[in-house]
Order: sequence, then C-alpha cells, then structure tokens
Amino acid sequence: MNVLIIEDEIPAAKRLAKLLKETDPGLNVVATVGSIAAGVTYLSGRPAVDLLFSDIHLSDGLCFEIYKQVEPPGPIIFTTAYDDYAIQAFKHNSLDYLLKPIMADELKAALQKLGKMRQTQAPGGLTSQSVEQLIRSLTQPPRTYRERFLVTHKETFVPIPSEEVAYFYSENKLTRLVRPDGRWFVLPETLEELTDQLDPRQFFRANRQFIVSSGSVRTIHKHFNGKLKLVLTPDPTEEVMVSRERAEEFKQWLNQ
Repeated sequence: MNVLIIEDEIPAAKRLAKLLKETDPGLNVVATVGSIAAGVTYLSGRPAVDLLFSDIHLSDGLCFEIYKQVEPPGPIIFTTAYDDYAIQAFKHNSLDYLLKPIMADELKAALQKLGKMRQTQAPGGLTSQSVEQLIRSLTQPPRTYRERFLVTHKETFVPIPSEEVAYFYSENKLTRLVRPDGRWFVLPETLEELTDQLDPRQFFRANRQFIVSSGSVRTIHKHFNGKLKLVLTPDPTEEVMVSRERAEEFKQWLNQ
C-alpha cells in the first residue's frame, strides 16, 4: 500500500514513516510534502497513493485547503494536536484521526480500522461539504464545560467548584455530588445530563451509577473477566466497577 505523508515538521514526518514501517512492513511511503502548495502540486499529478496521513496545521495554512482544490486519491488519517472540540468534527464526518505525539498502538488501531472498512465497503472520501464543515468547526471557539454547582445546604445556597468534586453517583433516582471530605449534596440533574456538561479530561463515566474525577481515584485493582475495581476517596458505600469494554479507555484517560 502506497502512503503519502503531508507534514511540515521533518522530525514528526520521519517518526511517522518509521512507525508505519514497524507497524506494517507492507506500507510504502512514496513521498512527504510539507505545505498546501506542495500537496496540491503532488496530488494534481494523480500519483499512485492508497492512503494519506495529513497534518492539519501546515506551514502555509490548514491542510483542508488542499482537498478543496484536489480530490484525495485515497482515505485520509489526520494527525493533529487540536483539542477535543475539533476531534468531534472529525468523528461527525466519519474521518479518522491520530493525536500527536502519535503512539504505535494508536497507529496500529487506525490501520486496523481502515482494513475493516475496506472489507465491508470502500472508505468515503472528502467532499467539499465535509471540508467546509471541518473548517467551520476549527474556527469556532472551544467548547466550555461546567465550572461550578450551586447546591442547597439547610437554608443556604453553596457554590461548589468542579475541582472540589470527588465523584457523582446515582442511588434511588437521586444524583449526589460528593466532595473529597465525604460531604454530599443532592443535584437535580441525572448522570446522563452531567456527562454532557462535565470536562471529559477531568471526569469519567465509570458505570451507570458513578462519574468519577481523576483526583478521586486512589488505586485500581484488576478484577474478574477484565473488569477494573476502583478504590476512591472518599470511600463509597458500593463497589465501583469499570467494565471490560471500557477498561482500556479508563486507563488511557487516567494516564493523560
């Protein structure tokens, strides 16, 4: 499979080429270009390219300008250092991406995903509409998340910053906010509503009953059938388990 790398940082391009060779010796990097102008020139020649790895921010602008002028000859895997709000745009448009610095396991997963797509159907290319949607998303301000919670305590209202939340849990149809000192307060929101409001870098939906903050996780124990058992501070009255399906995602979240 012939691969084109569009990357303006030479060390990053060399590292990606090395990772590609180590991950799949059958991949052949045919060229590396580092600008919009060079990308348009190269792709205008209709080269025999099966897959593109495209950095977003190039020396002369956003790489999407290339695909507004020249139709890509194959599927694109974007490489990016942009925040989550931009990544959501890629997901919306069914485009794959890798966050810099690129890790070998993430690269392997992206290539495996591409292989599965090719087995079921031909991967869709970029359309002018999807390019415009991506550019609009990148120029929008980053998404903001909830910073505090106004709770009631007896006859008073108490504002609690999100940084002072250990975890949220649901019990008997009540949602409780728990602080590190063990004090808790009832919230009107459901865990589903809170999941959309909270910063995903700070909070993780461990299961149906718990949303935990990174600072509340004291230790993690391997459990039966690939599950994880969490020990939190303060100690909840119930066991907090992370399913096998979400275990790897949880570990990556806690390791960021």
